[in-house]
Parts: sequence; structure tokens; C-alpha cells
Amino acid sequence: MTAYPNHGRIDGPIVMIGFGSIGRGTLPLIERHFEYDARQIFVIEPNLDDHTFLAQRGIRHVEEAVTRDNYRALLSRLFPDGKGFCVNLSVDTSSLDIMKHCRELGVLYIDTVVEPWAGFYFDTTDNAARTNYALRQAVRDEKARNPGGPTAVSCCGANPGMVSWFVKDALMTLSRDTGRSDPMPHTREGWGRFMQSLGVKGIHIAERDTQKSTRHKRIGTFVNTWSVEGFVSEGFQPAELGWGTHETWMPEDAHSHATGCRAGIWIARPGAITRVHTWCPTPGPQFGFLVTHNEAISISDHYTVGDPARPDYRPTCHYAYHPCDDAVLSLHETFGSGRIQATQHILDENEITEGIDELGVLLYGHEKNALWYGSRLSIEETRDLAPFQNATGLQVSSAVLAGMAWALENPQAGIVETDEMDHLRCLEVQRPYLGPVEAHYTDWTPISERWTKFDEEIDEADPWQFKNVLAS
Repeated sequence: MTAYPNHGRIDGPIVMIGFGSIGRGTLPLIERHFEYDARQIFVIEPNLDDHTFLAQRGIRHVEEAVTRDNYRALLSRLFPDGKGFCVNLSVDTSSLDIMKHCRELGVLYIDTVVEPWAGFYFDTTDNAARTNYALRQAVRDEKARNPGGPTAVSCCGANPGMVSWFVKDALMTLSRDTGRSDPMPHTREGWGRFMQSLGVKGIHIAERDTQKSTRHKRIGTFVNTWSVEGFVSEGFQPAELGWGTHETWMPEDAHSHATGCRAGIWIARPGAITRVHTWCPTPGPQFGFLVTHNEAISISDHYTVGDPARPDYRPTCHYAYHPCDDAVLSLHETFGSGRIQATQHILDENEITEGIDELGVLLYGHEKNALWYGSRLSIEETRDLAPFQNATGLQVSSAVLAGMAWALENPQAGIVETDEMDHLRCLEVQRPYLGPVEAHYTDWTPISERWTKFDEEIDEADPWQFKNVLAS
């Protein structure tokens, strides 16, 4: 039998909210790497199709939906003694409300996204309020009001999460490869000035998912390699990005924020139909969707130098996501028909026949042009590394594992984002599950290898202007 590293003991209950594909993959990692009382692990999931998985492990199933009306009573009942760990992997539950209550109870907390209560994404007509900028700012405001106390890790999945740790590794790699011998920064200001000194203009969270099965997608079915509900929700939010100081042009339908960290803008169109030019090692140049993500704002904010309202330096940052081919077809069908498909299907590890999830950070605009740094995890490697998940899922669940380990080692850190955590320690925990983690330099820019049969307004003086990155 394989001996797995022990990352600590969790005293008190472990309560997992949500048991979709990510929860199903995270649970075995918790079993492998932590000590805990097996009688005190609970899964809250109102719509569980197969009870066998939990029953075989003796895990207690709480068959209730977590709602605005019951979450306090429900969690207070499950955490009666002021200790334990809440692992929130659900949709349609307020991350902020649950986080606040867990901290009141003295319970450690982690999630992978700032999620609102059900209906928020679609019920409001205020697009600015639907942005991740606004959702994140509410968490940052709570951190400012109530500093310190029990640790709550906000937005710790593959992205947001792991990619913030990759940014720091990539910066140290770029420094070495340009002949510098900079010591690693240890403060937020130090990291911002370090990135500025390296000449980095911006960052794409550049991803290409090539996983596929032999079963073709059917009309009326939304297929993905991770949560369909999560993807559709974020895809229908406005496209948004961290807005860098090198930018000289802004889209006509773009809007800035008058309050908060000032690091982002949003565009008045859904992210899932907003395309950008980007680059990944396997395909090379490709289209990605400018889907909103927390890390687009948190990274730009974290590396800001100077007054946030008039910064001396800030990098542009945004997601540039090419999901699996079936998910692309599913998005076309959703937006073409004006409705979300009634049937939703997540490709699992048993039906995927080939492919990788290539997820990394593309740091651009520096003296070596662009550096992609990230995980190139295949489905074959995933099956060898961990059960019950595909490559996409393992990148997420292993980040949850790393965040939990860090929280146990830092139990009174208050509310933290992954940009604020020890990236070396987190990647030490996560790296065994990521397959090849590689650095790739490229001469590609958004104005090279581009279809030029029609007139476009291109800024040739600065290839890395967002004007050149935005495709539609």
C-alpha cells in the first residue's frame, strides 16, 4: 500500500457542503492525508443520486438543502463544540454567510468560490452587483471589519486558488531565467514591486481542456468536465478582468468600479461568449472565453503598487478558458437557444478516453515576451494518482487539500485569499497530484499568427494591449 503524507489532525466534525464531482474527488484525499474521527464526518447534499459511495464509508448523509433560512441552525447542530472543519463545495449557498457563521462557531472553513444564495446570478438586473468584483469585495470588507480569528480560506480551488501560487513560482522562474538573483519577496508590496521590476504587463489564466469520450454530445444535454451549474452561473455573469496600468484603451461597453480595491473592470456581455486570444503549450495560439473568476481581480489587486485609485503599477489579469470540446458545443447551444439544457452531464474518469487539462498562468510583456507556467495533467495520470475524478477535478480537489493543510497549520489567520498564503507550502502539498508542472516560453503575441483578411484596429506598437487580446 502507498504511504501518503499526513498533513495533520482535524479535531471535531468535518462537514462537506455539496457532493458533486469535486466533493466526490476531495473526500478520498481527506481520507488519505488527515487524521480525524471517522464517526464525525458529514456530507450535506439534498440531491444525491447514489448513496453507495457514502454508505460504504460509513459517512453520515444530511439530506437537506442549505438555505438562507436554515444554515445557522444546521451548522450549529453539526458543530456543537466550537471546533471542526467546514468544506464548502456547493452552489447556490452564500459563501460569505456560511464563512461568517463558521468563524463565530470557532470552526475552520474553506471554499472554492465566492458563491451567493440561489437566484442571485439571474434575478438581479444590476450587472455590476453580479460581478465577482462585488462578491469578492464583500468578503474583503468582512475581513477588514473582523481581522484575525479562525482561519477561513476563500476561493481555494484550481482557479481561483492554485493559479495564484503558480504566479509566484513563475515570477521566480522568470527572474532566474533572465539572469537575476532576486531573493523571494515575503510581503504583498514586495511581490508587487518584484513583478513590476520584471516588466510583466499582465497575466492570462490560460487553460485548454482536451478531455473527451467516445460518446458524442446530444442536443439538449450540457456536457462538461466539472460542475455544469457552476460553469453556467459564471458564464452568464459579465465578463470581467483585472485592469492594468499599461492599458491605453478600454472597450466601449466596459465599466469600472467607484469603490473597493479599484483593480477590475466589467464588460456588459456574458463572459461565456466573450472571446480572447491566448496561448497554451499544446495547441499554441487559441481562443479562450473571458469567463469571470475571482483570481482575475485578486491577482491584479495583490500586485498593485501605490494608491489603488491611481496606482504606479498594476497587471492586467483575466481567465482565458477553452473548456473541453463538448462544453464549447454546449455553450453554443445554450446561448443560441436562450435556455439551459434540461439534461446535464459531467464526463467522469470512466468514460473519458483521452486528453489533458492544461492549466497555467501566462505572464506576458516582459523581456522574454511570455512565459506559461502550469499543470499539464492527463486523464491517464489522474487515474493513477487518485480515484473518482478526471484531470480537471483533481486540479481542484488537490488545491482544496493544500488549503486545508495550510489552514490547520495556521488556524488563527482570519479570512485569507490564496494570494496571501505560503505558496511554497501549498504547492508542496498539491504538487504530487498535478502531473507535469512545466515552464514554457513563447514568442507568440496577440497580433502574431492572426487571421488578417479583414480590417481590424490593432495596436502594433504594444502587442499586449487588451485591445489586441479581445477577439469579440
